[in-house]
Amino acid sequence: QVQLVESGGGLVQAGGSLRLSCAASGRTFSSYAMGWFRQAPGKEREFVAAISRSGGITYYQDSVKGRFTISRDNAKNTVYLQMNSLKPEDTAVYYCAARNGATSGTMDHYPDWGQGTQVIVSS
Repeated sequence: QVQLVESGGGLVQAGGSLRLSCAASGRTFSSYAMGWFRQAPGKEREFVAAISRSGGITYYQDSVKGRFTISRDNAKNTVYLQMNSLKPEDTAVYYCAARNGATSGTMDHYPDWGQGTQVIVSS
């Protein structure tokens, strides 16, 4: 099991940028594929991006391709989500998640979750 703490959320105008961070506990961070998910008010939680254990493979939801970039620093036990050209529809609580296995965009494949960080994009 790994403990996850997200940070970096906030209020930003449309077209702006934010970088979310997710710090993981433990010494085996490099064994975990990591994902970012989000949940907007009144909507189900959805996949945003995922990254493999080494960082060499990444996946994105179509609506964020070209705007968001997921990355990781295994030496710092941290995964990032750089969000550019933000839109009001990106407003949500963003969660990072970890799974001890291959990269996945399926929420049910991730047993470990952070508490979330709020992102609000104003128009």
